[in-house]
Amino acid sequence: MINRYLSWTLGGVMLVLMSFRCNAKEPEIKLLVNNQEKKVDVLIDGKLFTSYIYPETIKKPVLWPVISPEGNRLTRTFPMGKKAGERTDHPHHVGIWLNYGDVNGLDFWNNSDAIPPDKRNGYGTIYHQSVDQVKSGKGKALLTTTSDWESPSREVLLKDQTTFNFSATGNMRIIDRETRLTAMVDTVLFRDNKEGVFAIRVARELELPSNEPVTLTDAHGVATTVQQMDNTGVTGNYHSSEGVDGEKVWGTRGRWMKLSGTVNGEPVNLIIIDHPGNAGYPTYWHARGYGLFAANTLGQSIFPGGEALNYQLLKGRTMTLKYRFVVVSGDLSDEAVNRLADEYAKQ
Repeated sequence: MINRYLSWTLGGVMLVLMSFRCNAKEPEIKLLVNNQEKKVDVLIDGKLFTSYIYPETIKKPVLWPVISPEGNRLTRTFPMGKKAGERTDHPHHVGIWLNYGDVNGLDFWNNSDAIPPDKRNGYGTIYHQSVDQVKSGKGKALLTTTSDWESPSREVLLKDQTTFNFSATGNMRIIDRETRLTAMVDTVLFRDNKEGVFAIRVARELELPSNEPVTLTDAHGVATTVQQMDNTGVTGNYHSSEGVDGEKVWGTRGRWMKLSGTVNGEPVNLIIIDHPGNAGYPTYWHARGYGLFAANTLGQSIFPGGEALNYQLLKGRTMTLKYRFVVVSGDLSDEAVNRLADEYAKQ
């Protein structure tokens, strides 16, 4: 299946989609709502792809875990569980999420249960409110949710209405996220900040090899500082739409970024595509070798050559943010990714 898929990508992604529609059965995507466990599972032909989860311990709703077409976990397990050899930094990096580091002076990005009680007045929390729409189907599914961005005093700053469009074809999975943020107070200021906006924290195998000291955890969750990293099985590499590679992508701009690597023998591509309707397009990339992969469209002046944006919403006004996340078992050429980006830009 992978060899056939790779050959088709050379001719462009539209050929891939048409070929699978003609020759392969579209997978069944089923959404299962579990209010008791505070999650919505996304199953593709009965196998877990991801879950929308909203425990208050992580201070925001996220998609976690994310599973490849061949069944390999692509997201870091920590802090939701324990896995030997994983980094234990940044407990707020969970799955796939959307938030920001400075909203009316509050840090929504770095909030987690690890913040001491006497420091929590500086952090905001995104509280899930409702699952509004669930549609399962052949090759595609839809989930809409409502959340509130709140201050420590529980004042609602922003109403968050998010739509996830899930699609699957052959060895490709796509999540199109559209988030509409409505100001609920007189002014909401997104001051330029490094921490944002749409992000994933990936598994150890998809990090970039590094020899710097790091704190790792064992299978029992015990943390140990390691001076010399073991890079066995660590295979990640970034590649941007502008042809920039490796850790040099940080702080550059581009309409898409690809993270490639191998997990348990499965070659995978993870791709984030920015949408031209977003403020600050094309995005700056807050992408790090240790596994944080983020598109920051709002942080402009923080990055090299950026001019101040300091995006502001008055009460009742809205901002819409759109991002496409693609998972491929195999490899997509630049031409194929550009076709996906062109298709997404028309939506």
